[in-house]
Amino acid sequence: MNSTETRPAAGRSDTAEIAPPTAPRHRVAPLASIKVQPRHLERMAVVYIRQSTERQVRDNRESSELQYALADYATSLGWPRERVSLMDDNQAHSATTTEGRDGFQRLLAEVTMDHVGIVVGMDMSRLARCDKDWHHLLEVCGIFGTLVADQDGVYDVSDPNDRLLLGLK
Repeated sequence: MNSTETRPAAGRSDTAEIAPPTAPRHRVAPLASIKVQPRHLERMAVVYIRQSTERQVRDNRESSELQYALADYATSLGWPRERVSLMDDNQAHSATTTEGRDGFQRLLAEVTMDHVGIVVGMDMSRLARCDKDWHHLLEVCGIFGTLVADQDGVYDVSDPNDRLLLGLK
């Protein structure tokens, strides 16, 4: 039985009913509490929000809402809401290149200034579709001790296993 099904009351033979959909809940993986250290919490959490085209921004409102809700995920990891920054200036920009993506460039700059403790995104592949740009971001995060998180978990780029997982994504 999955988490959206409800069990019938004792003594009843009803089939399981499907619970109504709820707002996404961001669970905090047990390892997240180990990975998120006070040094990370002293810096900002950046939630990176992006959709590729103007049509997606206009028609896929659910995706935008889910991405903005990642601010709650950052707070569940320990960041105070006032230290969670939403970076959404790359809406309607493809991630095939960083050219013209000022938000991505600003993200890199903030990480290299040691201002960012974690970068949160709906799917890490949303940050960069180009391997060169993606690996550059991972390298910079590793050098400055910045964590990366998506709906699947929190990653420490300096950990070889986490880096492998991120490389596969």
